[in-house]
Amino acid sequence: MAEEDDARIRILQSLRGKICEAKNLGPVSGPNRQRDLCTFCTISLDQEEVFRTKVFDKSVSPFYGEDFYFEIPRPFQCLSFYVYAKSVFQRDLPVGKVSIRKDDLCKYSGKEHWFSLHPVDPNSEVQGKVHLEMRLNEVITENGSLGQHLVVRIIECKELPLISGQNCDPYATVSLVGPARSDQKKTKVKKKTSNPQFEETFFFEVTRSSSYSKKSHFQVEEEDIEKLEIKVDLWNNENLAQDVFLGETRVPVKILRNDHIHKAWYLLQPKGNGSKSKSDDLGSLRLKLTYIEDTVLPSACYTPLCNLLLKSPDVKPISASAAHILGDICRERYEAVLPMVRLLLHHNRFVPFVSAVAALELDNTQEANTIFRGNSLATRCIDDMMKIVGKNYLAVTLKPVIDEICDSNKACEIDPNKLKEGDNVEVNKENLQVYVQKVFSSITQSSSSCPPLMCDVFRSLRHLACKRFPGDPHVQYSAVSSFVFLRFFAVAVLSPHSFQLRSHHPDPEISRTLTLISKTIQTLGSWGSLSKKLSSFKETYMYDFFKSFQEDKCIEKVKKVFFNTLKDSCVCPDREVQKRAQGRKRLGKRNFKKRWLRVTNRELSYHKHKGKEALCTISVKNIQAVEKLDESAFNRKNMFQVVHSEKPLYVQAGNCVEASEWLEVLGQVTRCNEGRLATFHPSNYTSGSWQCCKSQSNSAPGCKPCTTTMLANLQLDIDCDRETERIFSFLSSNDTKLQNMEDACASMAVYQGPQREQEEYSKFTIQEPKETFQTLKQLRNIMEELQRQHNIRNDTAAQYGSL
Repeated sequence: MAEEDDARIRILQSLRGKICEAKNLGPVSGPNRQRDLCTFCTISLDQEEVFRTKVFDKSVSPFYGEDFYFEIPRPFQCLSFYVYAKSVFQRDLPVGKVSIRKDDLCKYSGKEHWFSLHPVDPNSEVQGKVHLEMRLNEVITENGSLGQHLVVRIIECKELPLISGQNCDPYATVSLVGPARSDQKKTKVKKKTSNPQFEETFFFEVTRSSSYSKKSHFQVEEEDIEKLEIKVDLWNNENLAQDVFLGETRVPVKILRNDHIHKAWYLLQPKGNGSKSKSDDLGSLRLKLTYIEDTVLPSACYTPLCNLLLKSPDVKPISASAAHILGDICRERYEAVLPMVRLLLHHNRFVPFVSAVAALELDNTQEANTIFRGNSLATRCIDDMMKIVGKNYLAVTLKPVIDEICDSNKACEIDPNKLKEGDNVEVNKENLQVYVQKVFSSITQSSSSCPPLMCDVFRSLRHLACKRFPGDPHVQYSAVSSFVFLRFFAVAVLSPHSFQLRSHHPDPEISRTLTLISKTIQTLGSWGSLSKKLSSFKETYMYDFFKSFQEDKCIEKVKKVFFNTLKDSCVCPDREVQKRAQGRKRLGKRNFKKRWLRVTNRELSYHKHKGKEALCTISVKNIQAVEKLDESAFNRKNMFQVVHSEKPLYVQAGNCVEASEWLEVLGQVTRCNEGRLATFHPSNYTSGSWQCCKSQSNSAPGCKPCTTTMLANLQLDIDCDRETERIFSFLSSNDTKLQNMEDACASMAVYQGPQREQEEYSKFTIQEPKETFQTLKQLRNIMEELQRQHNIRNDTAAQYGSL
């Protein structure tokens, strides 16, 4: 039973961060050594590119400002950031790279760092590992004396790199090297695989008796074994061209002195053990990284903590609940609230919890015009909820007009000090006004598309605000506008790339336009007198620009067209997901070609180019399964299949992250289909049979169960065990604060006189010390048991509480 539990332990990885800027970029390699080139950055897991920034105009110190986030779906050894110079007539030229070993990521997590760029050397671009077995055998020579043979068995390799986007043709050379000898042997070439199975054994003569003839081309005495080593090199067979070096490993023979049979995995290393020659200063790159590795235990381990958190909305007062305590002790850690929000959303407990914490905040709010303006637990919870639930809502509402603004790029600068030569401020003001009107109209007309959960939260906020400030007729609107305009739409307009409305950070000029629009939208969506609104602008030019809007009509639109419609039930809008991956979508059963793939809630289609007519359209309701495809089917990685009423559609994504995203998106839009299959074929049908199960019938039922399907709603996106593990990690890293909170509760419960304000105690919200103390004791007992479960499984790699 213990073995079954251990088998369900999962190691889940994710990476978020920002490629900020580069500084003093040095000359690129190659014939063109011009310093001032257009550059871009890429991110690679080992040697597989998974992210690329836009190309930045000529500068030796470009500001990229690109945010990224992705789940890491496979093991990796090294995270690398490359800076390339864009070239028109030849392939892009490498400027330099930053490589960080996986084990070192925790050193840089959560903060910005400057990293020096290093040369991009093909012989250092290695990844993968090799499985070796070695032993020393005693043998009797022809003259009857004893000697030794070294037996080396190369078993297999894993995770070798892709070559030009395809699996390589690897082979290995195995050498016994020393001061006076170098014997080399070679394995067979394995075709089209990143995980070759060699299973080949080689024999090397290590020591000979003293009577052996000295006329041999080498002499090896017994003591020389201390100087011998086995060298294994991996190569990609290029046939007509020079073979490509994939990596090497060196193992000293002397380790067999105390270990008659040695069997182990070795990571492949750069040529010459990665020795670096002195190079020119190539500049530096500023990065912000947050790497998260969650060791997720079996579900039963998290049940007590999950149940305690889910009871939070029912605890009176709410400040004594486990969820509120988590938010209280992790005030400085904004990301600590997110797993709790996701957990409450999954179990439909979010609305009662956020209503309770909002009521607590309103009790401490003295003026209606400051309602929900701080960075409290309630505002953090609602912010995270809107980002999770409102992603598609934003895409439907804002993406078309944001795309128009970015693509047309009309001049909108109205600050006299920033005008370019030849700009007309009146024309710019008119352009800006048109953009603002389009964004504002898109928002006010979108209320019928607002997700039901957001409607429920806003409805609760309106009710609580009216109850707290009964004499203010506008407070019910300002309570909602502080979120939906100030914290949702205005922020998305300001940073569309952060909300997946644009693939990259906009250009500086467009960013400036979006900033001006965002400022105006915030003011149009807020409540209060005109004088108060205008006083919020520090700039005179914004003051003059805003006066050009008819405030009464704007308020009427926000009030009647938007907020009052939020009371009604909402429908789920169509969703469009576009993935291009630099044009690396390859489609077709045998003839793989690059295509543009597009999916909505109604249809999946592919096109020759973006904007062209569809070459093929598949109705979403006719899709029967969306599953991974075995690498062996076409000797290609990162493939998946779309099984529908006709023949399967086979797709190769540009990288492992994109393949995972496509599977998730297509799985979401097809989960409710009535004709979904229970089984599928993980390989293809060729030469009269399925490669996976050898069944000869083309219509034979699948041989592998399909991915479990559920109703297509919010709950599907949330891994509760993983979220609970993250909460456990945050609590563990704040154990000292938990203890301080316990001490504060004990002191307040025992001492009945005037409370002495202690600096540490004043940071906590403690309304009922006895109730809070009981919850803290429950939390501590549950955490101790969870820690014990982790220790039982000897998970030494996990750094609890670290990212």
